[in-house]
Amino acid sequence: MSHPRPRRPARHWQVLLTALRQRRGMLLRLAGWSLVEAAPVFLSGRLVAAAIDEGFLAGRPAAGFGSLAMMALSVLVGAVGTRQVFLRLAAIIEPFRDELVDLVVTGVLHRSTATGQPSDIAGVARLTHQVEIVRESFASVIMVAQGFLVTTASALLGLVTLAPLALPFVLPPLLVGLVLFVSSLRATAARQRTTILANERIAETVSTLAGGLRDIIACCAEDQIRTTVAHSIDAQESAGTELARMTAVRTTALGIGAWVPLLLILLGTPWLVGHGATTGTVLGALTYVSLGLQPALQTLIRTIGGTGLQLMVTLGRITEAAQPPATAPPESRLPEQRPRPTSRPSDHTLELRNVTFSYGRHAEPIIRDLDLLLAGDDHLAVVGPSGVGKSTLAQIIAGLLQPQAGQILLDGVPLRDWKAPHLAQRRVLIPQEAYVFTGTVAENLDYYLPCRPTPPQLDEAANALGAQLLIEHLGGYQADLRPADLSAGERQLLTLIRAYLSPAHLVILDEATCHLDPAAEAQAELAFTKRPGALLVIAHRTSSALRARRILVLDGDHAHLGSHQELLTHSPLYRDLVGHWQTTDLQNLASTV
Repeated sequence: MSHPRPRRPARHWQVLLTALRQRRGMLLRLAGWSLVEAAPVFLSGRLVAAAIDEGFLAGRPAAGFGSLAMMALSVLVGAVGTRQVFLRLAAIIEPFRDELVDLVVTGVLHRSTATGQPSDIAGVARLTHQVEIVRESFASVIMVAQGFLVTTASALLGLVTLAPLALPFVLPPLLVGLVLFVSSLRATAARQRTTILANERIAETVSTLAGGLRDIIACCAEDQIRTTVAHSIDAQESAGTELARMTAVRTTALGIGAWVPLLLILLGTPWLVGHGATTGTVLGALTYVSLGLQPALQTLIRTIGGTGLQLMVTLGRITEAAQPPATAPPESRLPEQRPRPTSRPSDHTLELRNVTFSYGRHAEPIIRDLDLLLAGDDHLAVVGPSGVGKSTLAQIIAGLLQPQAGQILLDGVPLRDWKAPHLAQRRVLIPQEAYVFTGTVAENLDYYLPCRPTPPQLDEAANALGAQLLIEHLGGYQADLRPADLSAGERQLLTLIRAYLSPAHLVILDEATCHLDPAAEAQAELAFTKRPGALLVIAHRTSSALRARRILVLDGDHAHLGSHQELLTHSPLYRDLVGHWQTTDLQNLASTV
């Protein structure tokens, strides 16, 4: 029988109260040294009154200075108490930090297990950042809360023994300020929580996008992603603004509780003197308020209103993360926006005119003055030595990179206009680093389609690419996909099916089959040649070049275009590449045997 999860506030208080309950003895010792620390507050008003009435006003300056000297001595005693308070506080807080780390690690493991992700960025942030926030906040809250109670009690006790008639001027505004402050804590906590959630959402959104930047640009999804990220940033800004507005409430509470008593005592001085109060008594009462109550209340409001709320909200996030989530958090996945329906025209022309590209203003161009014409049903292989610019050319054609000079046209439309809705889906780039995401197999395969395909359509694509056994091994189209469980070749095969099903009529394979065996690579390329549209392959095997209708050889500043036989005759580099490939193939075959 399952038990309901505890309500969030109970979890917060349970963690804190359990930590305090386990350290009752340390808290008692801390309270004892806090009394020593508060000794100067209790003695300050009485010693000031004695210095004035019994010393300076009585013509006995030595007695006045003696009272002030005793006041200075009490400050030294209070300093000893402060040192002991910090030592006792460390004995309480450091073990609590270790318990908190255990909670966070539990939360990271639960989230990683539930979401299927190899790492949890938000969990790491809690481990490195939020734990320290809770540790420091908890220490501040304990010290300030206990210090406020002891200091306030000492100041009020001293005021009662010195000038009881001044108590009505001090106690009511102090209580009003405290009530106003406490009543605002709930609303402030809600805004503090919203701010922390907004910060986490930005971090999770950015970490999610970082792994798929190339796919985002290749799919022309920048506007959608910009909107998504902007929404998170706007939410964080709004939450921060609302939180800042609550500062006005804290300021008002501080003004009523700390400054109004001083004003009332000054205004009521004639009445106090008329009822027997001396000059020293009035100054002593002002001392209790200005040196005792006012700093204590100011520190309490500032700490509880800032650090204390941050403690509760941050600890709440940690305890929430320690609970096993029923499902993956909704903010961990970006909303999907599928392409609009487009046709697959049989004749589309890609044209490069004098294209030049370099990585940097003063760098040598990788591609210089390149002209290329790719017809709607063409099959082009791009070859060349490593680093010559093959992948760069693929990214330029896909729109990932913008050339410094020249034009790229698709049906006469410049590259800069490819993000228009009717042009955005005309090409698809499959890089070597195949990208799949957590979801069902079908969701990964039909991502580029405007509507869900039928099982026969999925079967047709899988059969064309030789992926039937892989689909069966994964458990069918509705099975959940865990990217970490797939090999590099399996991920590449799934992304090839995704590109095959897409409405794009220009498919760019940038070594997208490098992890497949030669037979699987041949079947994949053959499937794309039978599919309507053009195919551009960054070749890394002789067989890929031989299957192409035309071959583009990149050779630094030069480029040669032709068939296999033409290039063998006119391109020394191509002859060297073919010889290298053939030698490599023979070595691989020998090692296999």
